[in-house]
Amino acid sequence: MEPVLRSAVESLIALRTGKHAAAEKAAEQAFFSSLLVLCIVATLVAAGPCDIYASGGTPCVAAHSTTRALFGAYSGSLYQIKRGSDGATTNIGPKSAGGVANAAAQDSFCVGTTCLITTIFDQSGHGNHLTQAPPGGAARGTDPNGFDNMAAADGAPVTLNGQKAYGVFISPGTGYRNDGTNGIAVGDAAEGLYAVVDGTHYNGGCCFDYGNAETSADDTGNGHMEAIYFGLGTGFGTGAGSGPWILADLENGLYTGPNTAVNPSNPTITSRFVTAVVKGEPGNQWAIRGGNAASGSLSTFYSGARPSPGYNPMHKEGAIILGIGGDNSNGAQGTFYEGAMTSGYPSDATENSIQANVVAAGYATTSLTSGPAISVGSSVSFRATTACCTTRFIAHTGATVNTQVVTSSDTSALRLSASWNVVTGLGNSGCVSFESRDTPGSFIRHSGFELFVNANDGSLLFSDDATWCPQAGLNGQGNSIRSWSFPAHYFRHFNAILYAASNGGADTFDATALFNNDTTWVVGPAFA
Repeated sequence: MEPVLRSAVESLIALRTGKHAAAEKAAEQAFFSSLLVLCIVATLVAAGPCDIYASGGTPCVAAHSTTRALFGAYSGSLYQIKRGSDGATTNIGPKSAGGVANAAAQDSFCVGTTCLITTIFDQSGHGNHLTQAPPGGAARGTDPNGFDNMAAADGAPVTLNGQKAYGVFISPGTGYRNDGTNGIAVGDAAEGLYAVVDGTHYNGGCCFDYGNAETSADDTGNGHMEAIYFGLGTGFGTGAGSGPWILADLENGLYTGPNTAVNPSNPTITSRFVTAVVKGEPGNQWAIRGGNAASGSLSTFYSGARPSPGYNPMHKEGAIILGIGGDNSNGAQGTFYEGAMTSGYPSDATENSIQANVVAAGYATTSLTSGPAISVGSSVSFRATTACCTTRFIAHTGATVNTQVVTSSDTSALRLSASWNVVTGLGNSGCVSFESRDTPGSFIRHSGFELFVNANDGSLLFSDDATWCPQAGLNGQGNSIRSWSFPAHYFRHFNAILYAASNGGADTFDATALFNNDTTWVVGPAFA
């Protein structure tokens, strides 16, 4: 918007000063054209996606976002977070009606501790809020009652037109659901869905979905789902290239067309922010569309008949899922920023206006790290800050990562085992990876939430699990080292062994006692 505004101002100055009189008419036209563009952009931002859907005759019956209001007049709560230090909760709303989420309120509430997202509120007025997903036919979570994990509240920072906000970072095992909804399409009724997601955060697991699913949390057959899927899911229909793709989870199949063939019109996604659209209506019609959520327009990847057999007519049940499959298949990863579900089949023109609104919202990346800088190219050591252990440093014995007492007078072998090269994050260039100084090509990674020094096998899983995002130390010193792939988990020493621990999680090493101290490290120069 800034270049447009600058052009308008320059044109106005030319008019008021009488300069370039011969071009006065052209300057006047340029000025009012620039103002028209500004008015259009301002209208798109003020009107919210769900206002646009309503104007097209397909109103939102569910609207979820942790980054902004999806109605121009919405000023209620966007999401709720729970604090790890005392279990207290608070609701986060937009800074103003129709605006961006109040990230500063979250940061203030969570300072010196961890926070989880407990609820993503429905802005549509239908009460279709999303909460921690219960166990289903495919999977149980680590909660004693089998519920899925909740997302770290600060795992996916972004900016919208320069204003900070947080998305929903879904790690495997994390998911949200509502099985008792109001107004969501059932049977073969028409509906539309859109979502804005991270185009660089995905895997091949089932299923990073947003949309309509079974109310029983079990697989009840073909056509009982209609949800957006993003990732590398194969074995059914796929798009062109190597992926990831925008697909539709229709239950017992991830589809991009009428069958399981490759659809060359559905491209591999390369943009950081992605707008994904799925819609269906009676008469054996559905479509899948997508585009770059930061620029440009939507493209139609498929529009036509449903797959067969069992998908016409549809048998939608009306539950809503986020980050999981209809039967709670919870092995996927991805990041969700905003999305909505409609009553009725939106026109392409309406969705094109939604895309223009999303682009005008100005999604952009921001830093994933905080606290004292840990610079790529440096070599470092990590000293514990818990009172018991301030002479102990992170080292390794074979593949096991542990803490050991290390001094400058110790053997070269011990000093090398406690020294680490800082390299660009293998799974995300905004974070870092730690290469062993005495075992080049091997990195600190988590597996089963224990830390190991393993050789890089080149896989997406290894890259993600060997990537760490340093944060300001939870106890006020140094740094806490957060996992990129599981951002609720941090380097923690527990009985001298290193884990990727969460605050109050299911494992013994997740104990809340001493959590802040055990996960805070003073980062210094390498020993060798």
